[in-house]
Amino acid sequence: MRPGTPDEAWREDCAPRRVLELFATKWTSMVLHTLHARHAGAARTGVLQRSLPGISKKMLTQTLREMEASGLVTRHVAGTVPPAVEYRLTALGTRFVEPVEWLYRWGRLNADALDALRERTTSRRRGTEAAEPIQS
Repeated sequence: MRPGTPDEAWREDCAPRRVLELFATKWTSMVLHTLHARHAGAARTGVLQRSLPGISKKMLTQTLREMEASGLVTRHVAGTVPPAVEYRLTALGTRFVEPVEWLYRWGRLNADALDALRERTTSRRRGTEAAEPIQS
């Protein structure tokens, strides 16, 4: 979308806005990255929670439900006692992993530039040392 294109290209439901909506919560991209990079595309809820320091059980459940509704993951319940719930990347989720991984790789390669950014008032890093880099 460049200046001068029809207004239709700038509508509220345009593709770029819909992509950014998936990043509206930090956990969506982190769950995608974790499922892909650490668990070969599938993991149980507890495994995911242990793999994502800082996420609460409630936030993980909410994020997974939103991702399932968006078609990024599927939920599989094993008929065991207690039931084992596993989340798996869908074909769409696997396609969406590519730009997520590109952004994470860019972040690792440009950590110095990220460290030089001014602190945001909503940042959890305020007044602390630089956060640990995300490992893949």
